[in-house]
Amino acid sequence: MDAAERRRKIQECLSESTAPVSATALAKKLGVSRQIIVGDVALLRASGTDILATPRGYVLPAVSTAKKVTRRIACRHDSKAMKDELYCLVDQGCTVVDVIVEHPVYGEITGSLHLASRSDVDLFIEKCSESSALPLSFLTEGVHLHTIEARDEAAIDRAIKGLQRLGILIEN
Repeated sequence: MDAAERRRKIQECLSESTAPVSATALAKKLGVSRQIIVGDVALLRASGTDILATPRGYVLPAVSTAKKVTRRIACRHDSKAMKDELYCLVDQGCTVVDVIVEHPVYGEITGSLHLASRSDVDLFIEKCSESSALPLSFLTEGVHLHTIEARDEAAIDRAIKGLQRLGILIEN
């Protein structure tokens, strides 16, 4: 199989999957190294294919006919409160789309998350622990933004109230 065919297969696998697909799983399926897959995905993205890299693997953005409400919120907490913050959001029916920090040299840095359940949060926290990677908010003394989405304003309002109770939400 040549590189162009392999990239078509990657797109096909992602479009058929209902969950994120890791580079390792794609590599195994296509009989190449993980690094080849990472390079192929980079080339697909550079050519305009919208592929999201999440902590659990690659996904194609969902095309939904349902109207979702999106809001950006500002938070501040230490790394110990990260799990509580994320649980608070997903427990109210929100999806944590990303995390954003303002870096003094690089400007805005965004990490794609797409966490929608406690299970997603647990996997994310586990991956952080296993890799010894620091959260992006470490760069900004705990200050960060999240883009959150939900099916209605009420879910977002409940999540915001929960973050207020936890003392995590930064308000005007």
